[in-house]
Amino acid sequence: MSTLAAAQPVPNTVDPTTARKVTLAGCVGIFAELYDNGIFGFMAGTLAAVFFPGSENAVQLVFLGYAVSFFFRPLGGVICGHLGDRIGRQRMLVFVIMLISVATAAIGLLPTYASIGIAAPALLILLRVLQGFSVGGEASGAMSFLAEHAPEGKRGRYTSYAQIASFLSLLTGTLIAAAMTSGLGTERMESWGWRIPFLLAIPLGVTGIYIRKRISDTPNFMRLQEEGGLSKNPLKEAFSSAEHRRAMLLALFIPLMNGSGYYVLFGYMPTFMSTELDFSKVQGLLVTATSLVAICCAIPYMGSLSDRIGRKKVLAGAAIAMAVAGVPCYLLIGTGSVPLAILGTCLMAVIFAGHTGVIHILLVELFPTRVRYSAYGLGYNVSAALFGGTAPLLMTYLIDRTGNVNMPAFYAVLTALGTLLAVSRVKDRAHLPLRDA
Repeated sequence: MSTLAAAQPVPNTVDPTTARKVTLAGCVGIFAELYDNGIFGFMAGTLAAVFFPGSENAVQLVFLGYAVSFFFRPLGGVICGHLGDRIGRQRMLVFVIMLISVATAAIGLLPTYASIGIAAPALLILLRVLQGFSVGGEASGAMSFLAEHAPEGKRGRYTSYAQIASFLSLLTGTLIAAAMTSGLGTERMESWGWRIPFLLAIPLGVTGIYIRKRISDTPNFMRLQEEGGLSKNPLKEAFSSAEHRRAMLLALFIPLMNGSGYYVLFGYMPTFMSTELDFSKVQGLLVTATSLVAICCAIPYMGSLSDRIGRKKVLAGAAIAMAVAGVPCYLLIGTGSVPLAILGTCLMAVIFAGHTGVIHILLVELFPTRVRYSAYGLGYNVSAALFGGTAPLLMTYLIDRTGNVNMPAFYAVLTALGTLLAVSRVKDRAHLPLRDA
């Protein structure tokens, strides 16, 4: 154990062709995984009518179900992380995509409230719990997998591709929801159309499972396995180290901007624009789709920039920019003009790219291979549970209580300042090899 602890980091020698193949495979899996998770948020208004008919707080109840699943993310992160550090990343990534695909497709097959009463929303929330568990094992596992395969000096760029895949999945969900809402109309969407986006999980899941089963585990994991250096209890080992405890605390607070970015700016925005502002559902989805295109274009540049100047500078710059621009951008959205709303959301999307395109590789680099999947997964997923999945519910509650539609703007500024403070405490390891122990 002492020999492992004293060992010097080993530079990654994966050839670029293999790294690109693995990155493509990982991104396809992430696309399938996060499409399945994200479609729930886009369908919130329709699901409210189907599963909570007649309720004055129907949308809030749907987002409550959305939020509940996030509290099972840490459990998924702990269990999948433990197994991922013990038996390998690749096996767990196959398992989690299989689980979320089954859970999502099952939502598309659920009977409605009109058919079985209160059992319908209860089953909906149960399946959301399974989705949350799965995603808890996905984020840290997939990012560890990609980073451990990436060539030295290019980890930021290679892992940023996975974030593009995650936002492309949101874009796909947005376009599908917009097309179906526009083409079918409210009545047919609430009758049967809402099922289709969820049932698409079946071909997506089969594709993701097929691709992930055909790729090998990471050089870092296999090297530790060959040396007999795998941890018997990764999470216990992480908590026994002051350095790892501090890193897990940072993994809890650095992702704060995800709450106002990923979960509000993209997940909640269509519902916010249609229920709180004077936009139609299709207009809200169009604005969100445009901002998703903007962030997908910006992410790889932010990842590459972090390889050159370091993760801290890019993350700190994004946090400062969001703290300054958050309120003005939301005021543009609140004008009721579609072009101005697109301008406001796209500006925030480009700023947020500096956070989402870099955060995961920074968190990967905080931990050694022996405990990476477990420790990173716990810290990040607790953050998602506390500050991410609850964000849409919190926004609807605060707007309802105060009557102030600018609550998302204030949340953007607050979370940006929190991320900035946490990032200031990080030691940047962008130009060092990943540690195995």
